[in-house]
Amino acid sequence: MKYSVSDLIYQGEASGVHNWDTLAGSSFYWHPDWLHIAEDMTGHNATAHIEPSAEKATKAEAAETIVKHLNK
Repeated sequence: MKYSVSDLIYQGEASGVHNWDTLAGSSFYWHPDWLHIAEDMTGHNATAHIEPSAEKATKAEAAETIVKHLNK
């Protein structure tokens, strides 16, 4: 199965940390100060690194990075 951004379920933001879930039950977290996607809200377990187009990554770039990670 090939994932797309529309397959992610955005759960919102808490304390600056954004959360997406997949239908399979995986959760991914991102904060604007992180250049990675995390498996936990603390950000300590990096799953994938974001390659931002500017100094800081955007929410859209974070979602695209999650999709790239899922499609590996």
